[in-house]
Amino acid sequence: MSLRKFCFASPPKGRIFIAALVSTLYGINAYARPDMRPLGPNIADRGSAYYHFNVAYFDSLDGERHYKVWTAIPNAAPPAQGYPILYALDGNAVMDRLSDSLLETFTQKTPPVIVAIGYQTNLPFEQPARAYDYRPKVEENPADAGWDRRKSGGSEAFRRLLENTIVEKVERGIAINPQQRAIWGHSYGGLFIIDAWLASSRFQIYFSASPSLGRGNASLLAKMAAAKADAFNRKSLYLMEGAVATQRASSAGAEEIRGSVLQTVSLLKKNGVAVNWWPYPGLSHGEMFSASLQSALLAMSGFPRGSGN
Repeated sequence: MSLRKFCFASPPKGRIFIAALVSTLYGINAYARPDMRPLGPNIADRGSAYYHFNVAYFDSLDGERHYKVWTAIPNAAPPAQGYPILYALDGNAVMDRLSDSLLETFTQKTPPVIVAIGYQTNLPFEQPARAYDYRPKVEENPADAGWDRRKSGGSEAFRRLLENTIVEKVERGIAINPQQRAIWGHSYGGLFIIDAWLASSRFQIYFSASPSLGRGNASLLAKMAAAKADAFNRKSLYLMEGAVATQRASSAGAEEIRGSVLQTVSLLKKNGVAVNWWPYPGLSHGEMFSASLQSALLAMSGFPRGSGN
C-alpha cells in the first residue's frame, strides 16, 4: 500500500539502496553513544494548542519490562475515513522531540494520531529493554568487534503485545483509518520494523530508519528475500538511511553478508515488492532519529517527501 498515493520522490536506483544498506551493515562501530541524561517535561506535560494526550501503562507478558505509552490525538475533527496513525518506538525520546510548532505543521494537512511507545523511565532510552524487545534472537558471534551481548529474542513477544493489547487499547474510541496505520523505529527499532513487516498484517506502512542489520541480525535478509508481491501487496516498507562516517567490516563474514544484501535487493525488485529507499545525505546515525521521525510524521500528514527536511 502506498502512502495515500502522495507524490513522494521516486526511490533511487537499486545501486544506491544497496550501497546505503551495506554501509548500515559495516558502519555499526561508528555510531555515537546516545545522550542518556534524564528527560524533563515533554509536550504532553506542557500541553498543546493542537493536540490532546492520553497516557497508558502496560507490562510485558513475562512481567520483566514496563511500558508507558503516550497517545497524541488531534484537536481537529477526524476526516470521514478516520485519522491516519503512526506508532513510534523509543517513545520517551520521541515525546522529547515533539514540539507544538511541529504539531501545528501537521494541522496544515491531515494531522495523524501519534502513539509513542516508551518505557516507565525518565531516560530517553531503556537500553537493555529495547535491546531485548526490538531484536529477534540473533546469531551469536562473540568474535565480532561490534557484538552486542545484551539479551535478544523478545521481538515476537513484544510485537504480539503491541498488536493484540496496545493497539486495541489506544485506538478504542478514536476514529482511525486502518489503511493508514503506520509504525516507525530507529536503529534496533528499525530492525524491529523490518521483522514486523515480514510477519505482521496489523500495520500497512513500515518506516525503518537506520536498521541495525549487522551484529548477528543478517538472517533477516534471507527472510526478506522470500517476500513475494502477492503476500505484501497491502503494505509498504520505507528504508531510511543517512551517511556513515566510517565503513569497516565488523566480522569475517562481512563479504558474505554483502553478497546477501545484493541478492536480496535484486530479488525484491524482481518480485515487485513495495520497498522504498529514502536517503538522508550527510546525517549521522544519531541524527537520523529526529530526521526520520519527522519525515514519517509529515508523510502520514500528507506532505510530499522532503517537506520540512
